[in-house]
Amino acid sequence: MLKRGWLPVWGLLCLAVLIMGPGAARGQSAGSAVVPWGLNDVGQCDVPAPNADFVAVAAGFAHSMGLRSNGTIAAWGDNAYGRCVVPAPNADFVAVAVGRWHSVGLKSDGRIVVWGDNGFDQREVPVPNAGFVAIASGESHNLGIKSDGRIVAWGRNGSDQCNVPAPNADVVAVAAGRRHSVGLRADGRIVAWGGNTSGQCSVPAPNADFVAVAAGDYHSLGLKSDGRIVTWGRNDTEQCEVPAPNAGFVKVAGGALHSLGIKADGSIVAWGDNMYGQCRPPAPNLNYVLVSGGFGHNLALRQAPSAVALSSFRAAPAAQSILLSWSTWFESGNLGFWVLRATAGHDDYVRLNDDLISPPGPYTFLDTEVSPRTTYRYRLEAVDRSGGSEFFGPVEATVAAAPVLARFLLSQSRPNPFVARQGAAAIDFVLGERAHARLRVFDATGRAVRELVDELLSAGPHTAWWDGRDGTGEEAGSGTYFYRLDAGNASEVRALVKVR
Repeated sequence: MLKRGWLPVWGLLCLAVLIMGPGAARGQSAGSAVVPWGLNDVGQCDVPAPNADFVAVAAGFAHSMGLRSNGTIAAWGDNAYGRCVVPAPNADFVAVAVGRWHSVGLKSDGRIVVWGDNGFDQREVPVPNAGFVAIASGESHNLGIKSDGRIVAWGRNGSDQCNVPAPNADVVAVAAGRRHSVGLRADGRIVAWGGNTSGQCSVPAPNADFVAVAAGDYHSLGLKSDGRIVTWGRNDTEQCEVPAPNAGFVKVAGGALHSLGIKADGSIVAWGDNMYGQCRPPAPNLNYVLVSGGFGHNLALRQAPSAVALSSFRAAPAAQSILLSWSTWFESGNLGFWVLRATAGHDDYVRLNDDLISPPGPYTFLDTEVSPRTTYRYRLEAVDRSGGSEFFGPVEATVAAAPVLARFLLSQSRPNPFVARQGAAAIDFVLGERAHARLRVFDATGRAVRELVDELLSAGPHTAWWDGRDGTGEEAGSGTYFYRLDAGNASEVRALVKVR
């Protein structure tokens, strides 16, 4: 089916969020302020100025980290072992996680950087340090997911928290507690290993239909596809007693002895230990988009009434044109975008589009009014409902001297993972010129499962949908699938995860 035209997971001491791919340009004015609350004895709630442009947060035992939209990390609180001193260059980070005495960052090129305490070799990332797409940290151990769905674990292993059980494959999310680890498989099942003194690794039946995981000191949490939270393990502070109604949750997080969830309306629900007020979210309790739980404090991001957080912005030469593509972390009150252009070396930007490019994204714009061998600079202007604007960019591209071969952009499917019974996965792609396009879905063995597109298409953006069924109409099993786009003489392959 064709028409024209972000699962972050976190638990105790960890938050792993993929933001931007290599080569992406980040907006100069995007993101949100951090909202901290709870214990603040060593400054873990004192967010450094400017408290703006954050797109991810991680709350630890006594320190905190935030990731800004420009790829830099801010760290504050207790600086024992130098855990708040981000190694140079502080740039190109796409995810953050914190342990008890150490800190972790994931770079856009797939490398992991660890700093702070190294008493259990938690800074010694196993080689090859490449191809990672998500991270999580426990007290003194770390977890990383490779692009092929394997977990790599290192650091303290006294409770076997680094001994990933077989089969080590098809993992789409991880979380780490004090001395246990939790993984979510593509089929919606949870696997947990390591210390099990409080039953934190004993997943309640039925172990199915999970879409997110989190972990506390000695308890674990899973979010079901129907919006319910399931908890198990230590419950001495009622950290496993989800307040009624247990419904409508879209995100879950674990603190040391408390738990948190975000409802679909953007409100935070917190329960368990409240000695430091960590279960009382600051008012107004609405528009929250991210939350992370630490020992006695929490960090959250609240979506501003009018805000755009840009996650990528690219310019690429196509056939005698330049193709712009961009996507956002989140939008609120955004009416749309103006595309602005100037020639390289000049700041005389002019507006290219006659009408606002309206949400939802991902977005594309094909600039055909270009000259060969000329370099152009582009900016985006996001307009909110109050008439205010935010600017992003610039990015540059040079028009080829002669016609180039057909080019296209193939985007990551959304949502990913996707639950088939909740809707189809959208696959966006953009053709740089008119070409015959063929888009197919394959299983992990390379067998063709479904052909989504096989026709001559015009230049510009297109969207195909996969409902999770094969060519005979039968529902395909849960797991990792690959989709391949062939257009002209080029092709590209990406992976997606289907959950029943």
